[in-house]
Amino acid sequence: MTDSVPVIAIDGPTASGKGTVAHAVARELGWRVLDSGALYRLTALAALRGNVPLEDEPRLCAVARDLGAVFEDGAIYLDGREAGDDIRREEVGNFASRLAALPGVRAALLGRQRAFRRPPGLVADGRDMGTVVFPDAALKIFLVADVEARARRRCKQLIDKGISANLADLLRDMRERDARDASRTVAPLVPAKDARVLDSSHLTVEQTVRAILDFWRISGPSARPQAGA
Repeated sequence: MTDSVPVIAIDGPTASGKGTVAHAVARELGWRVLDSGALYRLTALAALRGNVPLEDEPRLCAVARDLGAVFEDGAIYLDGREAGDDIRREEVGNFASRLAALPGVRAALLGRQRAFRRPPGLVADGRDMGTVVFPDAALKIFLVADVEARARRRCKQLIDKGISANLADLLRDMRERDARDASRTVAPLVPAKDARVLDSSHLTVEQTVRAILDFWRISGPSARPQAGA
């Protein structure tokens, strides 16, 4: 049963470092990884390429349901074309944040996300992994960071990829996206009641990963007494 496969859920706002940290934790444990944000960004990219407007929820739901997405050896493909860089564009990210508020789109992607739960375990990162997608996750992390620190990180990421970026614009967009994600009526960005909140504003990636692995050793299934012990 897939429900017995352990999950570490890592949620948090945009550019909090969830993706990088999730992949590193998964490597350490030898587990699979789910970048749920990539699914929403791929849906947004497909919608933009197909000129599907945000107001047309039925067509957006169809795009999400029929998404030709493939994750393979660290690369991301959409309809057979490499899309890893395209989905990181701010235009795509902003559109993804808006369509993520649509209940039909979220429902269309829910099963696809849960299908990533396969042995030996899964590290899932996103906005609602611990509250909606995997509410039974063995460990739930809510990763936060100061918005200015996040904007600087995103700016550096884009520039390193040869994409022009303006820090002031990124900071404004990030604040707007945070407000949108936290206030949406469906699966808002909030910590699960049993989540551990981890502030990475002044932590390196390695320190953040180590903290999560320490939490796992303390609270993971292997740390709990077995029935009858």
